[in-house]
Amino acid sequence: MKKIKWLSVTVLTVVLLVLGACGNNEQTSSGSKGDKDEEVTLKIGAASIPHAEILEFIAPDLEKQGVKLDVVISTDGIQTNQQTADKELDANFFQHTPYLEQVNKDSGLNLVNVKGVHIEPFGVYSKKIKSIGELSDGAKVAVPKDPVNFSRSLQLFAANNIIELDASKSGDYTIEDITKNDKKIEFIPVDSPLLVHSLDDVEASAINTNYALEGRLKPLDDALIIEGKDSPYVNILVARPDNKDDKAIQKLANALTTEKVKEFIFDQYEGAVVPAF
Repeated sequence: MKKIKWLSVTVLTVVLLVLGACGNNEQTSSGSKGDKDEEVTLKIGAASIPHAEILEFIAPDLEKQGVKLDVVISTDGIQTNQQTADKELDANFFQHTPYLEQVNKDSGLNLVNVKGVHIEPFGVYSKKIKSIGELSDGAKVAVPKDPVNFSRSLQLFAANNIIELDASKSGDYTIEDITKNDKKIEFIPVDSPLLVHSLDDVEASAINTNYALEGRLKPLDDALIIEGKDSPYVNILVARPDNKDDKAIQKLANALTTEKVKEFIFDQYEGAVVPAF
C-alpha cells in the first residue's frame, strides 16, 4: 500500500508540473509581449534623392508600427538588385518597371514590383545652350548607358521633333532605330550617375531626375525638354517573390503611398517628382 501511495503522489506531482508549465506558456503568449508584433528592421537600397529622403520622412511613422528602416544608398542599380535577390537587402526603391524588367532579364533575377510610388519626369539639360532648338549640327549629347533609359532618351528627343524613330519598332529603341537625324546628333552612352558631370563635356545631357536633383538642377526650371506627367516610368518598391507579402514589407508599401507622403512630395520637389498613387 505504501508503494502505491508513493506512486500516486509522484504522478500527481508530475501532472501539476506539466500543468504549471502549460499555464506559464499560455500567460506568456497572451501577455503584453505576445500581443505586439515583433520589431523588424528592413534593409532597403535606395537612391539618395528623392527615394532615401522619402524613406527618411516615413521612418518615424513606420517605427511606431514596429518597423525600423536601415536605408543603404544605392549608386549601382544592377548591384542593388543583385543584393536584393541575394537577401543582402530586404527590398529596394530606386527604379522604374522597365528598368527592373531589363535587369531581371539580363541578370536572371526574379524581383517583383510591390507598389508604384512616384514618377520622375526625365529631362535634357545643358550648360551651353538655352533651348533645345539651339542644338548645333553634330552636337554631342550624353544619354544613360543602360538600354531602357537610353531608349527613353531617344523617345524624348523624338517627342520633341529632334529625331524620328522607326514607327514599326516595339520595345527599347537603339541608335539603329533612328530613321531621321537632320542635325546628325551624336548620342554618347554614359553611366547614369556621371551624367550631371558630363554637362561640362557635351552640348546637352539627358538625365534621370534623381541624378539631376543630386546635381542641384531644378528639373522644371533648368530642363530644355522634359517628360510630361503621363510618363509610364513609375518608380517602384521592389522585393523578392518570397518576401513581397511579408507584413513589414506591406507596411512599408502602405506608408509610401499615403496622403501625407503625397503632400511631402509636392512640397519638397515642386513638380520635379510626381506622386503616382
